[in-house]
Amino acid sequence: MKKLLLGLLFFTSLQWSNAQTSSLNTKSKSDQKTEQEVIQLSKDKWLWMADKDVAKLEPLFDNKSKFVHMSGTWKKDEELEIIKTGSIWYKNAKIHDTAIEIFKKTAIIWNRITLQAVVRGSEVTTEFTVTEVYQKQGKDWKLLDLTFSSVRDTHQIKK
Repeated sequence: MKKLLLGLLFFTSLQWSNAQTSSLNTKSKSDQKTEQEVIQLSKDKWLWMADKDVAKLEPLFDNKSKFVHMSGTWKKDEELEIIKTGSIWYKNAKIHDTAIEIFKKTAIIWNRITLQAVVRGSEVTTEFTVTEVYQKQGKDWKLLDLTFSSVRDTHQIKK
């Protein structure tokens, strides 16, 4: 009888533990919708950068935003000028992996990309993990930070 009770207690605790783990791994429809919204905004941003569409990028970039590249760090106005003049032309960003975390009104996206760009007249292809930080301001998401980290093509983003 004692063994039966212990077995039943063990089985019940396993079931409860599995139920807790499952509930932690599921996201609400609202969270999933928010993730998809920010991921799509990130994808749109890459297209706007490729098209040198500063009119669409200007309202997306927060006034205090920072951009960290291999050759330096600059602010919103400098990044927009670089894009507008083609000093760096982000021709194509092929996204391989994406991970996202939402923290209330802050979203962090990690994209592993292959970037085809023209930098000061030279065409280059580089593997990066790009970290983007967005903040919900009113009804809109604003980009606060975009950081390029050079990685090997075998690098994978942990989800």
